[in-house]
Amino acid sequence: MTVLTLSDSSAAKVRADAVVIGIAKGEDAPLLTSGQEVSALDAAFGGKLAATLGTLGAKGAADEVTKVPAPEKFGSPLVVAVGLGALPEDGEGFAAETLRRAAGSAARALGSLEHAVFALPVPDAAALAAVSEGALLGAYSFTDFRGAADDDAKGRKGRKGKDAKGPGADHLGEVTVVGLPGKAKEHKAVAERARVLAEETARTRDLVNTPPNALTPEVFAAEAQAAAKEHGLKVEVLDEQALVKGGYGGILGVGQGSQSPPRLVRIAHTHAKGAPTLALVGKGITYDSGGISLKPAGHNETMKCDMAGAGAVLSAVVAAARLGLKVNVTGWLALAENMPSGSATRPGDVLTMYSGKTVEVLNTDAEGRLVMADAITRACEEEPDALVDVATLTGAMMVALGKRIFGVMANDDAFRELVHTSAEETGEQAWPMPLPDELVDSLKSSVADLANVGDRMGGGLAAGLFLREFVSEGTAWAHLDIAGPAFHEGAPFGYTPKGGTGTAVRALVRLAERTADGALSA
Repeated sequence: MTVLTLSDSSAAKVRADAVVIGIAKGEDAPLLTSGQEVSALDAAFGGKLAATLGTLGAKGAADEVTKVPAPEKFGSPLVVAVGLGALPEDGEGFAAETLRRAAGSAARALGSLEHAVFALPVPDAAALAAVSEGALLGAYSFTDFRGAADDDAKGRKGRKGKDAKGPGADHLGEVTVVGLPGKAKEHKAVAERARVLAEETARTRDLVNTPPNALTPEVFAAEAQAAAKEHGLKVEVLDEQALVKGGYGGILGVGQGSQSPPRLVRIAHTHAKGAPTLALVGKGITYDSGGISLKPAGHNETMKCDMAGAGAVLSAVVAAARLGLKVNVTGWLALAENMPSGSATRPGDVLTMYSGKTVEVLNTDAEGRLVMADAITRACEEEPDALVDVATLTGAMMVALGKRIFGVMANDDAFRELVHTSAEETGEQAWPMPLPDELVDSLKSSVADLANVGDRMGGGLAAGLFLREFVSEGTAWAHLDIAGPAFHEGAPFGYTPKGGTGTAVRALVRLAERTADGALSA
């Protein structure tokens, strides 16, 4: 993992491989952002830095990256100018997400350099947090399964090698942020939070990117146990025998077609008696073939990502513990592999869920809601103050909101707003969605209490309504359908890499922070 340091020294004096500055859009040439660091650099260019960048084609557009050699005797041999878009009209400074994405773009452009100084504008703690988070998130790389043909890269594979840096590393080794605002004590706390968020987001990205033959439900559960041991969390794993004994028909029904049996993991950060409790439930389908309702070619190649919800929940619980949040956060990971075989659940089968309700399985590719229903019921037994489930649940949500926005549904308007604003505060794009009662009838079955699919039109909303059936009365609940942004197949942008993105980790942590501050009782 990239190292984050803070410095009160001038960028011109810090010895590094590159210095990163921000530029804004101008009419004829990019505009240099204000600040002592940029002014000093411009002076070293004889006052012609903006003109030089303009000659190289820089416009100052958001996320645009332009490189130019630095003057002699400057602390770094390379200047990296990243676009911030138009100057804010309100004079309040650039938005946190603008800075976060710019820092991420610069970190990606710096590749495997050992050390870079970031002199982006940081007028306050929020800006410092955004630059720190963006740089660390943008520097992410995943090389666990690459060969060792490059001698310099040998020994650098795997999560345990993520802190490797220097020549031959596969990511930017160290980020130093300069131009710090406020008091040094505050800087340290901001940097530590940014480091934890980036590392836990990387945990989820790593899990999502891991091939399904290397991340079975059993292996995922072991990863959770290892994280719990490292960070002092309570963990319990129900194996297939325990699931049978407990009557978890949904999880068992989805996993019975696979040679890799399912698991249900409970992992908890407990702060103190009297602290509010937030339950998180994550969909953990380590590979989704669709089961007997097999997905067509072109739709299953990336289905290793179908456990992204469980990954986000695991990371959020660990982050809450590492940050010492004054809230009890309990995570439930519903883990199974959905495969076709002679023992697989068939369309038309009826499953008896952990709640006692029966479900007619009309489509075995609507499996996520089955494992989630069991985990939600179990989580509600502990009477949390609020419950959030996170799942790559429906393609319908991607049709509705695209590939970068996740939907937020809830049984309580105020709680939905709390979850939505928590996501927005972290830069995660989310949108509130309804749960229309008229769609409930489409989930009726002629032979069971429910069918696992309803109307195709509004399918993402129908899936949310299905999950609502398993939430205890009086429990504030929200459902995050992260099917779109959980896995990015296009070119990287900002701090978002190709592959697993770690969507919802930062939103859940922010929700936990606000819960600790009394948001649920407000």
